[in-house]
Amino acid sequence: MKREQAERLITEYLKPIYGFALKRCANLQDAEDLTQEIVLKAFRTLLCREDMEAPDKFVWTVAHNTLANYYRGKTKAALGVPIDNLAELLPSGNNTEDSIVEKETIDRLHSEIAHLSKLQRRIVIAYYFEKKKQETIAGELGIPLGTVKWHLFEAKKDLKKGMDTMRQTSELKFNPIRFELCGTNGSPGTKGANGNFFRSALSQNIVYSVWKEAKTVGEIADALGVSPVYVESEAEYLAEYGFLKEKCGKYLCNILLDEPSDELIELHDEMYKQAAGLFANELFDALTGSGILNDRRIVCGQTGRPVTRPQDERADDNFILWSLIPYIAALSGESLMDKSISFDEVATIRPDGGHNLCDASVAAPNVKRPMYFESMLRFCGPFWNRNKDYTLWQIDSEWSSGRVRDGYIEKSNRILSILSNLQASDSAVSAVSEDDYVFLTETGILKTTDVEGNKGRPKAVVQVVWLENSEIKNQLLAVGGRLKEKHWAALEAMKKPFVKAVLNETPKHLHKMKKFELQYIFFADGWFILHCMKELVHRGKLKLPTEEQKKSLTTIIIPNE
Repeated sequence: MKREQAERLITEYLKPIYGFALKRCANLQDAEDLTQEIVLKAFRTLLCREDMEAPDKFVWTVAHNTLANYYRGKTKAALGVPIDNLAELLPSGNNTEDSIVEKETIDRLHSEIAHLSKLQRRIVIAYYFEKKKQETIAGELGIPLGTVKWHLFEAKKDLKKGMDTMRQTSELKFNPIRFELCGTNGSPGTKGANGNFFRSALSQNIVYSVWKEAKTVGEIADALGVSPVYVESEAEYLAEYGFLKEKCGKYLCNILLDEPSDELIELHDEMYKQAAGLFANELFDALTGSGILNDRRIVCGQTGRPVTRPQDERADDNFILWSLIPYIAALSGESLMDKSISFDEVATIRPDGGHNLCDASVAAPNVKRPMYFESMLRFCGPFWNRNKDYTLWQIDSEWSSGRVRDGYIEKSNRILSILSNLQASDSAVSAVSEDDYVFLTETGILKTTDVEGNKGRPKAVVQVVWLENSEIKNQLLAVGGRLKEKHWAALEAMKKPFVKAVLNETPKHLHKMKKFELQYIFFADGWFILHCMKELVHRGKLKLPTEEQKKSLTTIIIPNE
């Protein structure tokens, strides 16, 4: 019989043979040894015969004969004793039957070793390629001799599994998922935003494969149709940074994944469209009709002209509204929020100093994308960073100039530090260097004056919205708070079916994390803010910013009091 036919036949009978042995042996280890012996004898005979009319009868004849010989070869005292106590009775080297397939085993191990687990690979390499005895391997690895024998037996079985894995149609192998959006809710670490950890298809698909149930490295590899070698190190790395949880050799997803359906998208779009139409228009009218935009505690000197007389320069209302509306939408009415789950209860502290939740959206080819999806790809925030003196609040979007990139935390911390030094610089002029002024100008925070003879420290105009004190901040937020309170019953009704549908699709182990995220709908919620701005732009209430304004857009500085 040809070798391929023999392999196929033996593979077909491997599980039934193992079941046969389990029923007739006193313990698991004896059953494993008997299975291996039956398989080797049957395989050798099949290679030598061409006239195999009744394979089933042949296999079970070999099994019964081998069982009889196996019992005769064991003393009564030995039967039922754990395999570790029988080490001296079980050969560590190759016997005559092993030598028939030894060369083939080694050849296949060379090409298929990648399909074995990490421990199996170490044992197989030591035994077959480094020619070490099983007792030596056990000592070096600090494991029982029986464990070494078991893994060598399992490795031989897994050779066939490895070959089949590459031939089987794996859904993720041929149709790997990809993340369309990957967010960072909280503080990124020194390695940057969470999206930096998911730039490869492998990392994305590993996390997706254990989204709803925990899997071993081998099971993940089977799902992806790749070698465990590639999965192991990546899974360990993702677990180290908290994107996976590992327990008893199994990995489980620890990020929020959204795999949209047409139903969810429809609920999502309708909820935000209605809410923005209700809230944004009334907020715009309240701000423009109340005269509050003329309050001198709202400082902003954004201008397209050279600055010559700082005291006479003031931004137009449209530019100021671009910052105030998203700020008020995000922070107003917080007393209405459900705050039953705190950030610290669900956030992950990462080794690089990050303290955040990670959320990602899986591309669904046959499902429509949410309204304004392309705009959301360019939307970042809200971000707020603070030191002892100031808070910097900012959003980056399709209307601004792409300010939020890796290193954003360091950049914003430098802005805050310079502002603190400026505050104290009346008594310490040297505290703020020329480079600091240049930096604030490049980031859109300030524009320096063009006044001849102004030597030393230059004068400057604030190019972003600066709220002079907490009193004006609270007054602005109260405008939005009254509107949210007025419409809260309607907003809650819009939210309820969407929340229910989302939780139904969320695995139980991620429910608490998802509930925390859902608390922020209609508050510091990127989708809500984006819909509000789109609503006002489409209605012609907000005019598009100029190119020069984009650098300073949707940025607010508030003194901490």
